[in-house]
Amino acid sequence: MPALFKIALRAILRNKMRSSLTILGIVIGVGTLITMVSIGQGAKGMVEKQLESLGTNVLIIIPISTTHTATRGTTGTITLTAEDAFAIENECSAVSYVSPGVRTFTQVVFGNLNWTTSVSGVGADYHIIRNWPMESGRFINQQDINIMAKVCVPGQTVVINLFGTLDPIDKWIRVNNIPFKVIGVLSAKGQSPIGQDQDDVVLMPYTTVQRKIMGVTHIGVTLASSVSAEARFEAIEQITSLLRQRHRLRPNEEDDFTVISQVEFASTIMETSHTMTVLLGSIASVSLIVGGIGIMNIMLVSTTERTREIGIRMAVGAREKDILFQFLTEATVLSSIGGVVGVILGVVLSKLIFYYGEWPSLLSPLSVAVAFLFSNMVGIFFGYYPARKASRLNPIDALRYE
Repeated sequence: MPALFKIALRAILRNKMRSSLTILGIVIGVGTLITMVSIGQGAKGMVEKQLESLGTNVLIIIPISTTHTATRGTTGTITLTAEDAFAIENECSAVSYVSPGVRTFTQVVFGNLNWTTSVSGVGADYHIIRNWPMESGRFINQQDINIMAKVCVPGQTVVINLFGTLDPIDKWIRVNNIPFKVIGVLSAKGQSPIGQDQDDVVLMPYTTVQRKIMGVTHIGVTLASSVSAEARFEAIEQITSLLRQRHRLRPNEEDDFTVISQVEFASTIMETSHTMTVLLGSIASVSLIVGGIGIMNIMLVSTTERTREIGIRMAVGAREKDILFQFLTEATVLSSIGGVVGVILGVVLSKLIFYYGEWPSLLSPLSVAVAFLFSNMVGIFFGYYPARKASRLNPIDALRYE
């Protein structure tokens, strides 16, 4: 085998420019494959981190009502109330925490600065359900909710835009010309999987937002947390049964609410992310196959040019399998050199994209190994036909070839 490698290297170095161009095709293919997969893996990792920021075992109950009438068509009413949320917490054994919620977008003012943001009314367990720790101060408690206290807990984006470097605790902001005292600051969450800034929010007691800002009695959403990930299906069944009973829905009537599991939502997002990774890898693999076609083309040319050499080797005792292995080794060496350089290129490109392109990339040793092995397989696959063709030449015809 060492002799075959020496012969292969000698043949490759004999035509440096042609060999370099052939290797370049493999280099581009391997480098692109590693880069695309690392980008896909990086995006997948970012989505996983964002999903974790949404909370664990979260169930989202949304009030939806569609009533069909002959004269008015389809109409909608909001039927979910805070009492429904309390009933879920008290009567559903598979549910651990519940938080009623209402939401609006409005302008908040501090001094001569203002910022338009999401003002969300929440319950006392909201930060537990969302797994959202405090940066400083305290969170809204049940007493604040009971007395409709004019207190608030802003996110990091709001704090930066309104207070800058000032400590916001015990400062007063105005919402709809109503003063609210800042009692705490949420820690940074970052973007959600759908690209929303989770830190661009001001949290208040839901009763305060209902009565003093929005002027409504219903709630827009209820967040609940199942006791465990495995219990989410039981929790959904219990919530559905309870709300149908409380809303006096007949068996033939549709639900006037929807229960969404965070796990199913996460699975959909992760499946999309996985599909993107596979798609990027498949696109990059095409360039590697093109590089393999280049190897086949060069090996066919090499076989034709070295017909007399093949005839001489056969005449002095070289067997058919010796010729086959000789040309197959040349193709493998070409692809291996291209694979090594391509791996280096892919690693460098992944790092550059991460540092300068501000795009998440996660370089996996497995993807590097697979890309290198794939490049060798491409060399063997596309090099086999020219090698087999060379090994089946007639020695007499090969010696006569000019």
